[in-house]
Amino acid sequence: MIDIKGLLEELGIQKNQKGCTDGKIWTGSGPEIISYSPINDKEIGRVQGASPQDYENIIESAEEAFKTFRKWPAPKRGEIVRQLGNKLREKKQALGQLISWEMGKSLQEGLGEVQEMIDICDFAVGLSRQLYGFTMTSERTSHRLFEQYHPLGIVGIISAFNFPVAVWSWNTAIAWVCGNVCVWKPSEKTPLCSIACQNIVADVLFENNLPKGISSVVNGESSAGKWLAEDHRVALVSATGSTRMGKDVAQRVAARLGKSLLELGGNNAIIITPNADLDLAIRAAVFGAVGTCGQRCTSTRRLIVHQSILDTFTMALKKAYDQLRIGNPLDEKNHIGPLIDFQAVKLYEEACKKVENQGGKWIVKGAALDSKTYGSECYVKPAVVLIDSNAEVIQEETFAPLLYVISYKGTVEDALTIQNDVKQGLSSSIMSLNVRETETFLSHWGSDCGIANVNIGTSGAEIGGAFGGEKETGGGRESGSDAWKAYMRRQTNTVNFSTEIPLAQGIKFDL
Repeated sequence: MIDIKGLLEELGIQKNQKGCTDGKIWTGSGPEIISYSPINDKEIGRVQGASPQDYENIIESAEEAFKTFRKWPAPKRGEIVRQLGNKLREKKQALGQLISWEMGKSLQEGLGEVQEMIDICDFAVGLSRQLYGFTMTSERTSHRLFEQYHPLGIVGIISAFNFPVAVWSWNTAIAWVCGNVCVWKPSEKTPLCSIACQNIVADVLFENNLPKGISSVVNGESSAGKWLAEDHRVALVSATGSTRMGKDVAQRVAARLGKSLLELGGNNAIIITPNADLDLAIRAAVFGAVGTCGQRCTSTRRLIVHQSILDTFTMALKKAYDQLRIGNPLDEKNHIGPLIDFQAVKLYEEACKKVENQGGKWIVKGAALDSKTYGSECYVKPAVVLIDSNAEVIQEETFAPLLYVISYKGTVEDALTIQNDVKQGLSSSIMSLNVRETETFLSHWGSDCGIANVNIGTSGAEIGGAFGGEKETGGGRESGSDAWKAYMRRQTNTVNFSTEIPLAQGIKFDL
């Protein structure tokens, strides 16, 4: 068992905190937030959230910090990110344990999340020397035409509980090398993870004599996210979470003609054709469906299996599920930990009832598990159900380990019709050793998702590629590739080094 008090102290929590008393961590003067571990339903700590005045102070601090930070050369900003990556290496074990304890994912996944933070820091350091613009040939003699990118200013980050720190790092590392400052509104379900990260960042800023306002945290309920969304001083709001939340943020940001970057819900499918390696497909499907207890935005929700292999595949799938071990996620013998809270359990149970009412046939029947046996009311048994492609319930994203198996006849294009017939468009996958099927899946008439994989599952994206999806997933892109452009404003420049003032398109305007 982890010494939670010692763990928090190692991460700088409850140590040198202003006004700290009786186990409370005072970070503001707003409503108190209590952090419970879903592992055992016990309180970990209490955080004092931000008040409107706290928020105003933070934004003013961020504005002042931006005036300094934007003038630093990008490689120097990259050096700050490099130091953050090194600090994260030092704190990887402790931070990974806190993630697991506060959120409920397995220790391996908690450590993996911190590694993801380290990886994006490494990526951003290289990026700091590659913020390229473009040079074009001007139609006017003795003119130079080019484009360059400039920082936006304050970047607001709204993150979800399922990846309590990684998504913040995706945004922060890239935003920093682009010259921005960040204000983070973390999930109210995982506030201690945000404070741990802010403590790590504070050390880096202090050691480099940089303003504190380069990185700030606004803990609070949904109202704190609305402050960011409605604030004209926040140039970009990057929001990760449910489609419902994203729509609300998008409307508030759009009302002031601000910029938003949305990475929202997923309803991800794996197509399994008769040409699939079934052993590979089983392993990909099981991890995709039960990893993080089905609480990843890229979790596998649907398996679209060809009718000719349906019986063989479902038998193998049931056998694999029977081997899953559920329990304390810090015990590495267990595959699956708890859902985030009892509200998530109730939503899972409601979805199971809908499945039964809509004609689903259980392959592995799910249920909430006994709280006395597991030490918490947040544990559930992962479920698998055979269901018709027209069932309404499969249109919804249930953030829990509930996997729908849907059969299809005909070609891979028939399977794609089923896959694409949902409102979300985040991640997708095909299992096939037939190049015609895989290339059709990847073609412009194939998968309509932002992520399309071949012979791997729907989850586990690398930071080097842009991450995000289409339709009600929001259309935003975070992390790698050229996602950095979302954090900058684009400027076209024309330089005239002639003695004339020629106009474009040959227009004459003589005085």
